Amino acid sequence: MRSYLDFEKPVADLEGKVQELRALAAQGESVDVGDEIGKLEAKAAAALLDVYAKLTPWQKTLVARHPDRPHAIDYIAHLVTEFTPLAGDRGFGEDAAIVAGLGRFRGTPVAVLGQEKGNDTQSRIKHNFGMARPEGYRKAVRVMELADRFGLPVIALVDTAGAYPGIDAEERGQAEAIARSTQACLALGVPNVAVVIGEGGSGGAIALATANRVIMLEHSVYSVISPEGAASILWRDAARAPDAATNMKITADDLVRLGVVDEIVKEPVGGAHRAPAAVIAAVGDAIERALGSYAGQDAAAVRQARRAKFLAIGRGL
Repeated sequence: MRSYLDFEKPVADLEGKVQELRALAAQGESVDVGDEIGKLEAKAAAALLDVYAKLTPWQKTLVARHPDRPHAIDYIAHLVTEFTPLAGDRGFGEDAAIVAGLGRFRGTPVAVLGQEKGNDTQSRIKHNFGMARPEGYRKAVRVMELADRFGLPVIALVDTAGAYPGIDAEERGQAEAIARSTQACLALGVPNVAVVIGEGGSGGAIALATANRVIMLEHSVYSVISPEGAASILWRDAARAPDAATNMKITADDLVRLGVVDEIVKEPVGGAHRAPAAVIAAVGDAIERALGSYAGQDAAAVRQARRAKFLAIGRGL
């Protein structure tokens, strides 16, 4: 069964009626429902188009969090062959919130880092809802250093509400681990590309997304804090999250205009979860273009390009 967001109710009602008629037809009912199904499908498509033509930043946040949205492991499974996962930070332990490893992206050897939220109760608990602890970021640093040593481009798939804020994470140096991961991104002599596939939350995201090229899916979001967190701080009322989302400029369109993000990958009407294979392929094309733009550049040029990109953010506004 497809999951619907609250603002998608008109679409849910129409598509629900279509499913009911299909069930009647499957049971061998003598009534011809083909024409009615066609009319309802056309109405549902029009309603979906109308809803998604005027999404607010808060509604885009909800789409970015949709439980059926493709996750990092889906992108890795479809875009990376011969993937070999690497585990552990060689200091404390393994953190499943970040999936890391080596493989081939369209024939090119690469290192891959992905924040994985999980797609059911068991996997969400295993991956801690995509919120990494310090050992996750230290694992990322280990893999980035390995990639730099062997000249492998780095692909990062960003999807997290933020770094895990628990006491145990703070005791093990969460802030320092995030800073070291960000530093490792900046120090890479190989090109790195980050794709915000869902939520890009706070330092938990920037620790992997300090890249030569930052790409966002159309309905993903990227911000220094969640809208709920910002509303709680500014107005002491998390219910004002929609206001915070609007004022924080967290959408892909806003961030391209501000120079924070380099490219937007379009999503089908209704979000990436309605056509995951097409979206994953489009993301693969965007990654290939981004990596291709750095072909032949030496380490110094790659580092300088990355440095210039981040120093230019906010200038001229």
